[in-house]
Order: sequence, then structure tokens, then C-alpha cells
Amino acid sequence: MTYCVAMAVDDGLVFLSDTRTNAGVDHISTARKMSVFEQPGERLLVLLAAGNLSITQAVLHELSEPADASEATLWSVPTMADAARVVGSAVRRVHEREAETLQKFGVDFNCSFILGGQIGGNRMRLFMIYAAGNFIEASAVNPYFQIGEAKYGKPIIDRVLTPSTPLDEAAKCALISMDSTLRSNLSVGLPLDLLVYEKDALRVTRFVSIDRDNAYFDMIHRTWGERLRQVFGEIPDPDWQPPADAPSLQSERALVLHRAPVGADGHEHEHDAWPAQILAQSDKDKAQRR
Repeated sequence: MTYCVAMAVDDGLVFLSDTRTNAGVDHISTARKMSVFEQPGERLLVLLAAGNLSITQAVLHELSEPADASEATLWSVPTMADAARVVGSAVRRVHEREAETLQKFGVDFNCSFILGGQIGGNRMRLFMIYAAGNFIEASAVNPYFQIGEAKYGKPIIDRVLTPSTPLDEAAKCALISMDSTLRSNLSVGLPLDLLVYEKDALRVTRFVSIDRDNAYFDMIHRTWGERLRQVFGEIPDPDWQPPADAPSLQSERALVLHRAPVGADGHEHEHDAWPAQILAQSDKDKAQRR
């Protein structure tokens, strides 16, 4: 599996991806999920991929080596929306060619992409492209996209990221999101690829490949865990009988109690538990029969 995240803030774009493609007791392999299309001073596009590796690589081959030289490519399209359409069309061509055969072998057509960047004369834009070739665009309401194992790294982004977040803080947020995912999921792993694009630069401005020896990411890993434990310890434990003005867990909700019925031997039989209200009705029926 994989985890990729991309963020769009006022000052630029952040792209982060892991490189693990398979994980097991005795089988771990890696492959890059980030592809960069750069023509310095004219355009910078970044494509992140998740899903079946053979499918995502087939799409990348369609984009890099189109069968029809007259078709628009990521190098020639005038806008980022057109670039998203080019990627979507490549996904559909691969689907038409491969999906039926893959299905015969029980393999789903599983792929998703994040495309972001800037073309000269246009604003920065960020898109997520699905396996059907359709896509959506990031906005001020939702300034980021995730693909792959997204759930573990999502909470920190939801709490921290806004369009006005400084670019370096957005990069830090992405790294913490990745660290949380690495902590909880074996199918995501180092090394990582981090690309930070500054608005209107139209070239790669900051890129780093992060492995186990990277001092900054090691600091993120240690500090984030320590601070979480510190904050957790500072939050008061539940107080079931607090002063009147203190927060409490008191509740007025009634509970549905369950009891084990008493058998003829005078002992409770836990395997025959009945709700209390049913037992009460049963006692009432017995009284009426008497």
C-alpha cells in the first residue's frame, strides 16, 4: 500500500509520499510514487500515485510516452485543469486495455492520483484523480488531498491546516501526518519523498529524500510522541463526583440492565441472559397465572 498527501496553501504546495509497495514478514519492496514534470520558468507539475503498482506505472508510461504524438501532454497543456484531463484520459486508456484481463485474474483496477503544480500565467492548482479518470479540485474549504492509507494521518491535518498556514508549517504538518501513519501501518514505509513548491517559482525549489538517518524527521518522530504523552498527562482524569462547577461525566441516561435468570437449582445461568424488563414482564405473567 502507500500514503501520499498534498497540500495547497497561499504560499505554495507541499507533496509527500512514501515508497513502500509491498509489506510482509519476508517481503518488503519500494518504488517511487512521486513523478515530477518540470520545465524551469514555464511549468512545474507533480503527480503522486497510489494503488496497484503495475496500473499506476502503466498510466505514467501513457503520460511519458503517448502512443499518439498529436495528443496533448503534460508538457503542452495550457492549464492545470487540462493537465488533470490528460491524466484522466491516460487512466481510462489503461482501463480499456487492462481491466478485463486483470478481472479474469481477480485483480481490481485500483489506482488514484494527486496532481498539482503551476503553469506560467496561471495560478497554482491541486487535483485528485480517481480510477474512472474523473477528478476533483482542492479549495479553501478542503486545501489538501490524501490517497492510500489516509486515516491515520488525517486528524493532525484537519486540526492544523488552513489556506493561510505558512509553507514550512504545512510541510511540518505533512511530515507529522506521515509519522502517524508510519507508526500505525506496516504497509507504509521509508524512504519518503518531500517536495515543497513556492508559489510562482515554476521550478522545484525544495526537495528531499528522507530515510532513517534524516535528523529532522527523527526529531519529528521523537518530539511528536513525547509532546502527545505530555499533553495527554496534563488533561485531568475523569472525576465522577466533581464540584458543581467542574466538568463531569455524570449522565441522566437510563441503562438497559441484563440479568441471568435463576434456574430451578437456585443458580444464575449466564448463558441464558434476559433484559431486566423482559424478566419483569415474565414475573407479572406468573403472578396472573397463579
